[in-house]
Amino acid sequence: MKSGEVGNKVNRRRVEPPSRIAVVLSLLAVLFVALPVIALLREVAWSRLISDLTTPEARSALRLSLLCSISATALAAALGLPLAWVLARVEFRGRGFVRGLVLLPLVVPPVVAGVGLLAAFGRNGMLGGTLNMLGIRITFTPIAVVIAEAFVALPFLVLAVEAGIRSIDRRYEDAARTLGASRSLVMRRITLPLLAPSLAAGLALAWARALGEFGATITFAGNIQGRTRTVPLAVYLLLDSSPDVAIALSLLLVSICVVVLVTLRTRWIGAIR
Repeated sequence: MKSGEVGNKVNRRRVEPPSRIAVVLSLLAVLFVALPVIALLREVAWSRLISDLTTPEARSALRLSLLCSISATALAAALGLPLAWVLARVEFRGRGFVRGLVLLPLVVPPVVAGVGLLAAFGRNGMLGGTLNMLGIRITFTPIAVVIAEAFVALPFLVLAVEAGIRSIDRRYEDAARTLGASRSLVMRRITLPLLAPSLAAGLALAWARALGEFGATITFAGNIQGRTRTVPLAVYLLLDSSPDVAIALSLLLVSICVVVLVTLRTRWIGAIR
């Protein structure tokens, strides 16, 4: 190996020590994120944690949240998987516009998203009148919760799955087709196994986002006990009347987020490294 090549490799591997300012700012950034979690842990009534999580209000909110978030994730998957495939594999005019439109829920305030959904599906909304004539009511029902959660969760699924589809080497699929494999067989045996990590990441992120949705839900679905009051809404309501229960539910949501991050750590941390 030439000396110049060795020198280039050494230069690429050399890591410069960070400046003191960078170290201090990095520590402040970590503290900024960790401090609310630490403070939350200090406020938990650990001796009553189980009883707080099993109160009627908490159990009702947990049951509704799990049902609606899973349904919202399924709806996001049904709509998002074909869309991610089209965005990744099909060339068409306006693809950038479509992608930007799909990602809009990432930057739109959730309350504004709820207002938009209300304008579309409300009693006097764009589609609300027709739906009412058919005897279908969406607003202030569990269906509204599912729609609101799916709306904000869809971009997470599309982003992850589209990136996964783009990362697949199409030569594997082309080779299988030249050997006589049908399109469905190629999809089952090659594409889906290669896409599985990205699909799992997208589903996990979409579910976590749906589970934690607040603004769009309370605007579009309301805050009705046993019908639309999910865990985030229950936390907001119980902060005044039963703060211990609200803190216990908050800890549960944080724990779920940590589990999702740990589940995805191999993909994310591996990509960063």
